[in-house]
Amino acid sequence: MNDPAQQQGPRRYALVGTGSRARMYTYALATTHARQGRLVALCDPNRTRMAVHNAILAEEGAPEAATHPPEQFAAMLAEHRVDEVIVCTVDRLHADYVVAALEAGCDAITEKPMTADLDGCRRIAEARRATGRRVTVGFNYRYNPVHRQVHRMLRGGAIGEIGSVHFEWLLDLRHGADYFRRWHRDKRQSGGLLVHKASHHFDLVNWWTGARPEEVFAWGGLFFYGEENGRRHGLASGYERVHSAPDAQGDPFALHMADSPDLTSLYLDAEHEDGYRRDLNVFGPGITIEDDMSVLVRYDTGVRLSYHLAAYSPWEGYRVAFTGSKGRLELDVTEVPSTPPPGDGAAPVRGMPAPKESTVSRLVLRNHWRPAEEVPVEVGEGTHGGGDVRMLDSLFGGGDDGIRPDDADGANALLTGLAANASMASGAPERIDGLLPADLLPRRR
Repeated sequence: MNDPAQQQGPRRYALVGTGSRARMYTYALATTHARQGRLVALCDPNRTRMAVHNAILAEEGAPEAATHPPEQFAAMLAEHRVDEVIVCTVDRLHADYVVAALEAGCDAITEKPMTADLDGCRRIAEARRATGRRVTVGFNYRYNPVHRQVHRMLRGGAIGEIGSVHFEWLLDLRHGADYFRRWHRDKRQSGGLLVHKASHHFDLVNWWTGARPEEVFAWGGLFFYGEENGRRHGLASGYERVHSAPDAQGDPFALHMADSPDLTSLYLDAEHEDGYRRDLNVFGPGITIEDDMSVLVRYDTGVRLSYHLAAYSPWEGYRVAFTGSKGRLELDVTEVPSTPPPGDGAAPVRGMPAPKESTVSRLVLRNHWRPAEEVPVEVGEGTHGGGDVRMLDSLFGGGDDGIRPDDADGANALLTGLAANASMASGAPERIDGLLPADLLPRRR
């Protein structure tokens, strides 16, 4: 494949997995980053979804990308002289495509989590070492301006040596519910929310503190969603999936994909090819992930983390506090102050999360023997607090901003979640160094 140092013209990208998250990369390569890169190939078992992405390219005046099924992945990379592969498949397949890309001489960008299990983590580490190619994990929250400010303050010694971190993340009734109506509800596919969702948060703690996780203990369970909980809380409905189900019309947890041209084209119109249904009942059977989790982590620097994730909150946001030898730094972020009822116009699609257009962030520094000081913050525009647009600039702009997460960062976040899953199953603390061979364990950067 092409060497970036000697390459002439835009970098050549292939995209594998053409669901909704992948559209961000397609739009970027068709518009804002068209001069830096070109999307030359798409890979997915579903041709309808690939056609949606080619329609995006055509609408923006970009060349159409070649389309290939998964069994042609390796041949596709060679045929189209691909430089870098963007992986947006279901989580359990990330490692398969990352490893195949590296072995073909390509670099790889993968959506978080890096993969969903220990075997995939091991295979990526071995392939990256053997090939010398680059792996980037899409931890977009690192690029959020507020999070970068927290990083600068902590690394600059604003509270001295960090002793402990308390981190609470709340998903509201729309956003949280969305993980329980699609493929994420199956732990074999996603690793559960401590892998799929909390990998964001574990990576932030690793990056903020400059520490590596060593030991993890966790409790968790399915408290709110699922068939039994729906009956117990009086929330159950009898339908299997929302589309064409009359008794789903009044359910505030129902996702009505027909309300959205995007969801219709990507999912409803594509069902005939693979049978994937995006709108299952969140109080139906078959859910194997947790919705309420508490995690304790001990790091190699001596830092301790207490972390909590709940996926059924009446508001959405997070609170994180760092306590150190010179004081305390507290960040409070409100993304959705309350979950509005269906039909009030707050969300364009019934059941989908409302746009986070009024994020409020408050950063407070409390040094010893001094009054609290409110620190001015920049709240970024766009998704993930402005993190997505800045991440795309980093990924496609080609510069080294010192933030771009690699496979070691991906592994440290993933191993925290996998150790937490193991601890929930065993009822005992789990050591990170017991999960992978010593020579493959990621180190601090």
